[in-house]
Amino acid sequence: MENKKGHLHPMTHVVREIAKIWSDMGFAIASGPELEKEFYNFDGLNIPADHPARDMQDTFWLKPLSDRKLLRTHTTSLTARTLESHKGQFPVRRIFPGKVFRNEATDATHEAQFFQLDGMYVDRNVSLSHLKGTLTHFFTELLGKDVELRFRPSYFSFTEPSVEIDIKFKGKWLEVMGGGMLHPNVFKAAGVDPKEWSGFAFGGGIDRLIMIKYGIDDIRNLYSGDLRFINQF
Repeated sequence: MENKKGHLHPMTHVVREIAKIWSDMGFAIASGPELEKEFYNFDGLNIPADHPARDMQDTFWLKPLSDRKLLRTHTTSLTARTLESHKGQFPVRRIFPGKVFRNEATDATHEAQFFQLDGMYVDRNVSLSHLKGTLTHFFTELLGKDVELRFRPSYFSFTEPSVEIDIKFKGKWLEVMGGGMLHPNVFKAAGVDPKEWSGFAFGGGIDRLIMIKYGIDDIRNLYSGDLRFINQF
């Protein structure tokens, strides 16, 4: 019987490639708990109590609800944790690749669990142009020099101003990431003076980047366990 060697999942390949690109730009790679506290997932990111993201249909809350614990809906929670732990110890550059969970219907571009890439840079005199230049370099390194990007105004509770980043995929624009300048309230929640420090943050699904990189039509293939799909990589 022929011995066949296994190989890494395409998700693992791309996460390692992403880590290498950001590491070359001076960003450290960090991880944190998937079972998160409400403060780091919401309050510390300037997401108020009446925000729709807190509704049961979006977030997996754990019982008893009085404990206020949940499966993290984004790795942006690690931005709040990092700001809190690095008070006055800046600059800091970090990315946070990891699994997140959202209670939503699945389709070709959505899953209830998926991998997300978040990141942050905090220093003095950081501007939106730093964010744009940094992300443009990242996407060019990951997807090639011919990648078509667009930055458009948007809204996120934890950044102001905010932008969304789209990439041209099969003739249409596909949203892949959001970001912006860290909101002063996020700094204040972590005990950091927003008048002294500034920074940007960003986050988006790694799964969609894999779809673009390899021309995959359905995000659910990444979690199917079908070797006919996995063995193509």
